[in-house]
Amino acid sequence: MPESVSLDHIDRFSNLSDDEVAKIARVGTYVTVPADWALMGEGTSADKAYLLISGEVSVRQHGKEIARLGPGDVFGEMGIVGHRLRTATVVSLSRLECLHFTREKVEQLADEIPEFRKALEVAAAERSMREPS
Repeated sequence: MPESVSLDHIDRFSNLSDDEVAKIARVGTYVTVPADWALMGEGTSADKAYLLISGEVSVRQHGKEIARLGPGDVFGEMGIVGHRLRTATVVSLSRLECLHFTREKVEQLADEIPEFRKALEVAAAERSMREPS
């Protein structure tokens, strides 16, 4: 694990203070994931979210790719923010570096850092507009 995780390249958090970004990095658990790994499955419980630091993932509904996400993107937040089951499966296309957050940690950060909550809500809204009906 790296001594510290840099989130400086994450545009989604540009409105946060350095202390707030550092807190997000501290609260998340740094993980690496191999290529071709399913990080979450469609229809399962929303108990975690990820912030992608490096690599690329495929977002799939009913087995069909609907989006690709890369560094700076958050995934898994829609189920937590919307209090619902997963709407998609997410599979790594390459080796990933990411921060893993449990539901409790996402909710803690959202309560303590209003701009973090806003960033999650914006990400969830953007993604739901891209989902096929």
